[in-house]
Amino acid sequence: MLCRDQTDMQRCPHRMLLLSQLPEEVLYHILSHLDCTSLSRLSQVCKSIYRFVSRDEVWRKIAKECLNTGITRNGTDIYPDLQLKERVKVAHNWLDGLCKRTIPLKWKTKLLPWLQLDGDMLYLSQASDIGAFHLCRESGRLQRHPSEIFSGHKGDVCRFVLTDSHLVSGGSEGRILVHSRARDTCLELSGHNQEVNCLDAKGGLIISGSRDRTARMWTLTSSHPRDTFPMSDRVWSVAISPTLRSFVTGTACCENTSPLRVWDVERKCVMEWEEPHDSALYCLQTDGNHMIASGSSYYGGVRLWDKRQAACLQFFQLSSRPVSSPVYCLRFSSSHLHAALASSLHSLDFRQNNVYIR
Repeated sequence: MLCRDQTDMQRCPHRMLLLSQLPEEVLYHILSHLDCTSLSRLSQVCKSIYRFVSRDEVWRKIAKECLNTGITRNGTDIYPDLQLKERVKVAHNWLDGLCKRTIPLKWKTKLLPWLQLDGDMLYLSQASDIGAFHLCRESGRLQRHPSEIFSGHKGDVCRFVLTDSHLVSGGSEGRILVHSRARDTCLELSGHNQEVNCLDAKGGLIISGSRDRTARMWTLTSSHPRDTFPMSDRVWSVAISPTLRSFVTGTACCENTSPLRVWDVERKCVMEWEEPHDSALYCLQTDGNHMIASGSSYYGGVRLWDKRQAACLQFFQLSSRPVSSPVYCLRFSSSHLHAALASSLHSLDFRQNNVYIR
């Protein structure tokens, strides 16, 4: 708490107050009009001001306007355990493209890997297995060997998704495996007759899409599909809405049907769009606010975008080879971006060369 002499204030209500003696709500209002540089200079006045200026409440407005600070458009904080002031520092590096590049993992056989991040764990598919690798929070380094392996597919893992209780994976043999993260149990879902290209899982509901031109709906209580949605084209992407009342499908755009469609759970298509672009983006992720990271189908290219601007902010070519792998999947945290190519995992650490905010 800031030191305030309430007795003197009552005796002489019109006397001049020191900044540190102002009520906290007044201080918050004043500081909400300052930028990063001004806040940094103000924090050098005294220890009590420094402690106050370092609070998350002071930086929340600035953080919401920065890239990838964890403050989403609706105000939710994705990284509540990390100080907002520190996240704003790193946000300048995302904007300027300042990072340290490493290749923590390589493998000899070319694969189509998939990634998921869950706190300090990175899950990576390699052929028919999914490995869980520990990430050191302080150094950002990746454990060389997986601490846990999820297996069971007869073919390669095409896609997998994490929920709080399960890891759900789709394989090239057309099966879906639901692994319990708390117990060593696995449920098999069979229904597709070709590879499962994509899937999503929320609230006990699973939607899968396949090369067999169908999307299927499943629940965790049955090994058979609850419903089947004919698509007339190969299904490459699906996403369930947070309300669990609808889902989105993206198809290969090879037939005379709209490739992007929204379906309700009663098998009715409620919205659809045509594809206006010809370029192939293999993967996307957003910070829930201003930033989008995209992985290209050519030359191992990763781009950072600010939705408030039309042009690309930063471009990173992860491979120096003339003919390179696509970026099959990318995932980022507040400080790192991980990208999986055909034969290696790349990591970009944006904590390097931080801007000075005392």
